[in-house]
This record gives sequence, C-alpha cells and structure tokens, in this order.
Amino acid sequence: MDIVAFRASLTEEAPPMGLGLPLQTLWWDAKGEWKRAHECAQADTSPAGSAVHAYLHRVEGDLGNAGYWYNRAGRDNRMDALATEWEALAVEFLAGRAGG
Repeated sequence: MDIVAFRASLTEEAPPMGLGLPLQTLWWDAKGEWKRAHECAQADTSPAGSAVHAYLHRVEGDLGNAGYWYNRAGRDNRMDALATEWEALAVEFLAGRAGG
C-alpha cells in the first residue's frame, strides 16, 4: 500500500486489514478519532508506536508528554506542521521501515 491508497482508505469505516498498530494509529487520527488512535498507540510499545504516540500528544497540545514519547522512540522532537509529520510517519511505515 502506498500513501495514496492509505489516504483513500480513510473513506472506509475501519482501517484496512493487515496494518500494524502505528498505521492504525495514524488512520484513526486522520479520521478525527483521537481517542481510538491513542488506544492503538498505547497498545504498541515499539519505537514506531512511541513515535506515533508522540505525534498524538503534539496533536493534543501536550508537548511535554510528546517529548517523553519522542525520547522513547529515539527520535528528535518535531516542530514542523502536524500534517507534515503525519505524512512522514505514514510514508515511513507504509514503506515497511520502523515497524509499520
């Protein structure tokens, strides 16, 4: 699946089968379902899960908590636009890097 197909799947009621938790997290976030996205992120203790968990706390506006999760993910804190980070994470995980 590429980013175009991933975005197209957002018209569905549930994430496509076979997506790892990091991509499910991003999928639910894109649907405006922060709570469901956060539940996915909490279920994934991998570095990729921590990266999307950090992103979600940026969305929430809790930058201190986001910093904690970026650290757990082994990544630098992001300061770019949320949409830019969402896209970068989705592309990374769809390409099969970092446990997507």
